[in-house]
Amino acid sequence: MTAEPVFVPGPGQVDYTHLRYAPVLNAVVVCRGKVLLLQRSSGMRNYPNHWCGISGYLDDARCVEDKARQEMFEEAGITADRILSMRRGTVLLQEAPEYGKSWLVVPVLVRVGDRRYRLDWESQAAGHCPPLVLTRCPTLLV
Repeated sequence: MTAEPVFVPGPGQVDYTHLRYAPVLNAVVVCRGKVLLLQRSSGMRNYPNHWCGISGYLDDARCVEDKARQEMFEEAGITADRILSMRRGTVLLQEAPEYGKSWLVVPVLVRVGDRRYRLDWESQAAGHCPPLVLTRCPTLLV
């Protein structure tokens, strides 16, 4: 188990680690009718071992789509040229009292042309599944 490294904000970034309200994106990646799910590493501070989409803090001045592209590359090795389309959903508030957080979630539907991925330290497993499976298992997808 690799522990999550301490976040050190770069220039222009906001550290939401200890703040109650935190804006995040949750990218739901779809290819040929199947959704890419990632299982968070057991050493993650929030939601260890949970299955989810690709997510990240909206912690700088970049637009949601640029942050989604960045997170998709970092967490799954998905490059911008493989993205066919990207569409934002309606922002929602997700309370997480167990973490002392109120997440301001921007869902993003991303369609990609292939099912290749490469995991980084944030995830311990991944796979593509039919959308119906999402209704039968605990996930962090919005």
